[in-house]
Amino acid sequence: MGPTVPRPPDPSPSPVSRFLERVFPIGILALAIFGVPILVLAPEGLPRMRGLERELAEVTTENEELRRAVTNLRGEVKRLRDDPAAVERIARDQLGLVRKSEIVFQFPRGH
Repeated sequence: MGPTVPRPPDPSPSPVSRFLERVFPIGILALAIFGVPILVLAPEGLPRMRGLERELAEVTTENEELRRAVTNLRGEVKRLRDDPAAVERIARDQLGLVRKSEIVFQFPRGH
């Protein structure tokens, strides 16, 4: 007997393989067609995302306002540290203080 020649594999796929080749893509497509809208329109889907986007915009705006307020307050602190006239102005306006050398006249309000 001579040497044995290996047989080529059977070119025809099995029935299970053919079934999966046809049904699997259709099943994935059907799942996507029905599943995606359900997931998007669910309460934790698109409506939640839009609500979070609105909340993010509000918080971003609030943060910008607070940054401006902090910048203004830092400027005011710097002026109070460096400018004695600013300290005197606040003492007069907000605390009603006067210098020892000043005379205060108080007039009745009204007529």
